[in-house]
Amino acid sequence: MKKDFHFALTAISLLLSGGLLLTGCSKNGGYEPSGSSDNYYYFDGEEPVPGSEEGGDRFLEFTDNPFINTSESPQSTFSIDADGASYAYMRRSLTSSNAVLPSRSAVRIEEFLNYFTFDYAAPTGSDDVAINGEIGACPWNAEHRLMRLGIKGRHIEEADMPVANFVFMIDVSGSMSSKDKLDLLKSGLVELVTHMRAEDRISLITYASGEELLLPSTPCSEAQTIISKIQSLKAEGATSGSSALEMAYKEAQENYIEGGNNRIIIGTDGDWNVGVTSREGLLEIVESHAKDGIYMSVCGFGWGNLNDAMMEKISNAGNGTYTYIDSEDEMMKVFCHERANMLSVASDAKVQITFDSSIVAQYRLIGYENRVMSNEDFSDDSKDAGEIGADQTITALYEIVPRNVETLPEGWDSNAEVARFDFRYKRMLGEESIPLHLRVNEWVGNSSENLNFAAGVAAYGMLLRQSPYSGSADYNMAATLVEQNSSFDPNGYRAQLLRLIKIAQEIK
Repeated sequence: MKKDFHFALTAISLLLSGGLLLTGCSKNGGYEPSGSSDNYYYFDGEEPVPGSEEGGDRFLEFTDNPFINTSESPQSTFSIDADGASYAYMRRSLTSSNAVLPSRSAVRIEEFLNYFTFDYAAPTGSDDVAINGEIGACPWNAEHRLMRLGIKGRHIEEADMPVANFVFMIDVSGSMSSKDKLDLLKSGLVELVTHMRAEDRISLITYASGEELLLPSTPCSEAQTIISKIQSLKAEGATSGSSALEMAYKEAQENYIEGGNNRIIIGTDGDWNVGVTSREGLLEIVESHAKDGIYMSVCGFGWGNLNDAMMEKISNAGNGTYTYIDSEDEMMKVFCHERANMLSVASDAKVQITFDSSIVAQYRLIGYENRVMSNEDFSDDSKDAGEIGADQTITALYEIVPRNVETLPEGWDSNAEVARFDFRYKRMLGEESIPLHLRVNEWVGNSSENLNFAAGVAAYGMLLRQSPYSGSADYNMAATLVEQNSSFDPNGYRAQLLRLIKIAQEIK
């Protein structure tokens, strides 16, 4: 790992100062919707400002994936996305004292879907991942169909979890001085420590006007020592920890556990200032360490300074996940209920769908706009893609336009391969991908709860994005789909979504 760390640390500024706003996908033929696709930012409840990137929270601008003509391009390829930050940010926007709808650029429908655990079958045998799929009705367009793709990571019993080597890199600058930032992060870290095993290890690195190794790697058998250091954290000073990332990687490397869960976890509001240089240098460093087995996850806090665009980009490069912590409940979700997600069971996970052009005229991938890949990248094991944690479920939806609407569903040929679902992933630190495939040809007459709930989530996301593809969707439709398809609801998150839809409807 002989890299120029100081170059990488100064490189981070362009990401963190908001200078990294990128454009999204362009349209590629097919069904043309009506409506506007302009992108805006909302800053802490202010009115929308077209194209602005000054002050407030910063998001990556993108446009919705278009419909594609199958006769011209029958294949669609994308990297999976296990993040849930966009959903939590939406919740914060709706439930704050000055409740507003979230920025359209803040709404990533794939993160809305993957915030939830779906009722998918677990992998069997030696597989680390299981895949499934189905086709059913499209609630917002009677002439179209929805195809749902499901992915589930392998369950690992807690006793069989590899030993953890977690290095927490904590922003203690003045901008973190509020109950919804550093105080909430401290509470989450203490909760995590209480759930870790005696042999797991934690390091604490802080950065503000400078950086400090507050706690060298310490086994969780010394939990009170760790908790005491966490509780001593105070926010003060400027944000310029120019060597904090170097220190974090050094700490992770010196305490590296072969076969363990080696991970840097950053807690920040994203308001860094460490100089300006290229983002490519930073991403190269983060990616190289991920390949060596040191992953990176990012937890975002607060709003007004949140650099969402940076956090998503750097966590993607580090084979990690990006979460947004808006409440004690979310802290419990990330650090307690779903802490197994911090253990990767599959990396560089990619999906490729091949449609039968004699059956499907057009298709549209809902969400995953910044995860679309070229078809050639699917079989190229050098191309980076997403990470799947233990027990984690991933969901994707395609809206498809049949060639002959009149014969569906009565004339649906159950033997026809409407689409081939190919999936590739690597085991932890593996170099060669493992292929899986599935024929998706099942028409669900009475759509399953998994499909209907996903449709409700997608409809809600399209409404928040003011998507030109939302058809006849409205908040009542989204609420009904969620309410009637929530019998499987671990920890009550689906019931919470129903309440949020009603709040958004009232604001609208």
